[in-house]
Amino acid sequence: MSDAHFPLEPTAADAQAAIAEEFGFFADWAERYQYLIDLGHKLPEFPDALKREENRLHGCQSLVWIVGEGDAARLDFRAISDSAIVSGLIFLALRVYSGRSAAEILATEPDYVASIGLAKHLSPTRNNGLASLLAFIRDRAAEASNMA
Repeated sequence: MSDAHFPLEPTAADAQAAIAEEFGFFADWAERYQYLIDLGHKLPEFPDALKREENRLHGCQSLVWIVGEGDAARLDFRAISDSAIVSGLIFLALRVYSGRSAAEILATEPDYVASIGLAKHLSPTRNNGLASLLAFIRDRAAEASNMA
């Protein structure tokens, strides 16, 4: 599979709508989990040199590394996990938020999480990890906004 380069859709709202539509095609959660795993394989390469403690996302049972670059006009995120399902969750978050302005990130609630039923079908530790991932993205957007 080819690496995804974000953003895939013109707006965060379009990305959330596309995610909801795609997950609507699946009849059950076994198929949705497989789709999450497939999405995780599409994440852009994350260099081993960035897998350092300062880039590690805490609050997740799996190992997750994330970096954010840019300014208030555009923030790009790169991330990876040692867990296939968590990598899929990362893909969804980056699809919604990476490559967007800080203002758009801060104005966009992660509605896709509820619309596809993620919160009800993830373990508590994965829900905590997803919350930490989303908080990291929002925190970077808030920092970039304050510097503008």
